[in-house]
Amino acid sequence: MDIIICLVIGLFSAMLGSIVGLGGGVILVPILLILHATTPLFDWANASTIVGISLIIMIFTAMSSTYAYGKAKRIDYKSGLYFIAGSLPGGVLGAWLNQFVETDMFSLFLGIFMLLIFAIFLFKKTPASSEKSLDGKNSWYRVTRKVTIGEKTYHYAFNPVIAISIAFIVGMLSGFFGIGGGSLMVPAMILFFHFPPHIATATSMFMILALSMVSSITHISLGHIEWRYVWAFIPGAWFGGILGARVNQHLSSNAVEKLLRVVLLLIGLRLIWQGLF
Repeated sequence: MDIIICLVIGLFSAMLGSIVGLGGGVILVPILLILHATTPLFDWANASTIVGISLIIMIFTAMSSTYAYGKAKRIDYKSGLYFIAGSLPGGVLGAWLNQFVETDMFSLFLGIFMLLIFAIFLFKKTPASSEKSLDGKNSWYRVTRKVTIGEKTYHYAFNPVIAISIAFIVGMLSGFFGIGGGSLMVPAMILFFHFPPHIATATSMFMILALSMVSSITHISLGHIEWRYVWAFIPGAWFGGILGARVNQHLSSNAVEKLLRVVLLLIGLRLIWQGLF
């Protein structure tokens, strides 16, 4: 019974995570924490085990999503390499720190973190400019990019030092919480660097693929993986990632964000209550 539940959770969390570029862990980890506290079927799901499983599952979610987004030419690979450069060392550090926290305290921290993500999504996003307002010249303090989606061309730029620094923090939180990093990286790309939402989502999944691989290796070396359950999650994560990427191309960004806000708020409050009581 628990294997079937794991398969369904993997499919649902990967699909929703792929749609909004969060990697699925932001749904998977809280659900497993809640099941750990409410049913004996998930007694095995402590903080370290959940995060380790989540990161391995995200490899398959991100792999299938990156493939689908790559075919649709939505990924900004050059910008993604900057984010990967910062996130990888952060992911190793976060995965190592995770072993020192108890499950109840982890639930509290994750609940607060999810409310922070909810608050970030309330900020008004400044859309990327469709006019050529940038001169296109790159330098050590600015990288300029131009992408075309359909018939519309977007120009945006970012400071590589700031981008790598933000990615390091995101990577550390991802390795610690097992949530993939997209929950912070997507808003950061849209709010601070003016990425078009669809490019930010796709590029985030590309970054998550590399980040989850490195963070997973750290958790495997620390013995945090329950392999029996990993194999149950993988099929759902793979097909959920592909399905989510396809749905993303036909769904309103506003509708997805509103749904995500409700999910983040409810789960965040539930985890804080669980961690405190």
